[in-house]
Amino acid sequence: MSSHEYTVPAEGLDAAEVAEPGAVTIVVPTFNESANIGQLLHQITESVPARLPCEVVFVDDSTDDTPEVIREAAQDCPFPVAVLHREEPVGGLGGAVVEGLKAAASEWIVVMDGDCQHPPSLVPELVATGERTNAGLVVASRYIKGGSRAGLAGSYRVAVSRGATWLTKALFPRRLHGISDPMSGFFAIRRSAVTAEVLRPLGYKILLELAVRSRPRQVAEVPFVFQDRFAGESKSTAQEGVRFLRHLAGLRTASPVARMVGFGLIGASGFVPNLVGLWALTVLGLHYLPAEILANQLGVAWNFLLIEQLLFRDRRAHRRWWDRLGRFALLANADLVLRIPLIALLVGRFGMGALPATALALVMTFVLRFVGTEALVYLPRRKTGRGGRSTARRGV
Repeated sequence: MSSHEYTVPAEGLDAAEVAEPGAVTIVVPTFNESANIGQLLHQITESVPARLPCEVVFVDDSTDDTPEVIREAAQDCPFPVAVLHREEPVGGLGGAVVEGLKAAASEWIVVMDGDCQHPPSLVPELVATGERTNAGLVVASRYIKGGSRAGLAGSYRVAVSRGATWLTKALFPRRLHGISDPMSGFFAIRRSAVTAEVLRPLGYKILLELAVRSRPRQVAEVPFVFQDRFAGESKSTAQEGVRFLRHLAGLRTASPVARMVGFGLIGASGFVPNLVGLWALTVLGLHYLPAEILANQLGVAWNFLLIEQLLFRDRRAHRRWWDRLGRFALLANADLVLRIPLIALLVGRFGMGALPATALALVMTFVLRFVGTEALVYLPRRKTGRGGRSTARRGV
């Protein structure tokens, strides 16, 4: 990733004005928010440094003049302002936040949007609540007493927000226990409570990623009123919605057991294209045996696409796509070849009935196919390094 960074030094910060101990890094991910920068920095200046020493880190993926606007506006700020501009926006807005977490110099890090919908006046309260309750994560919530989602424009966005909140809490009841607003983009986290390297963000819901992958033991919440956007347009698009659903699927299938369940459900869904293909080919006059062999490839392709997107998205860099597809197809077709002799063995050698033998063979070959897929398709290739060590090959 190519990046450019610059810092504007702090001026005029009187330590005697600091009412609370500690310091905070405010991380602001931005994408074409130039019209909001001046107002945001003005609000931070008015409400934060008199109570809490702070620095601001913008992580910018913009295609407009946002970095230059930040440079100009930062000249009048009584606190350090830094910009990390990413040429490649890996991981989207969530990826930008992870870069900000890595760059932060303070024990407390507050993440907030750059569109002025998150009030900077709440930053000292977020940190103070964390210190008072010994929490590692403090979430600014729209859904507890005193909070409001008033700034959400239109009933459609309100419905989407509520639906996404319900879905995430249903999928992760334990990890999100005590977090009423997992869709919030406004929160404070202790630097010592998060390991940035374990995060795999995809899209803009970084709090969900943090809570699921590296949730601190103690979590607190403070209410906040979601403000109207100061300028520009919302970045919440249908494409971001799809990325969010993919992210949910990736988080939910992170454990081996969950991946196996997902693998089985995807495999079952592959019967649909298989049967449709078989019907079409036999209607065209093809004998059912070669028709089934060809139709099975449709199911294989269907399963491969879903598994790539939903189960092993973060492991695809280890091999080329054609290598992964070839290995997956080989395993899937080997399943057919193995199943019939296995059924014959169970019936002939162990005296099982045809039906239970078939069911047991299906389970056995399913487990073998899942283990083979993980080990032969999606685990990193290993090569021997210096001194005879075996090292994983990292994809580009």
